[in-house]
Amino acid sequence: MKKMLWLLIAVMFFTATPLMGSSVPTMDKDELKALIGSEDVVIVDVRTGRDWSTSEFKIQGAVRPEGDVVAVAGNYTKDHTFVLYCA
Repeated sequence: MKKMLWLLIAVMFFTATPLMGSSVPTMDKDELKALIGSEDVVIVDVRTGRDWSTSEFKIQGAVRPEGDVVAVAGNYTKDHTFVLYCA
């Protein structure tokens, strides 16, 4: 019975997770290119450590948080659009 309960919980989790994440808007690279340089857009590079330092691909002007990503938002007004990227 316990195995059945855990299986049911796992199935519910994996089917509900994509549904919850679907409300987050995404964009492709061409849409992002059109926004680069806009004063209303803040591009946040959320990669950490070696993922960031060894990458040859970095968006010019992107903000890289020292710690908490939420702290970056405190530096801007609510009118800004935040774009988070990790690759």
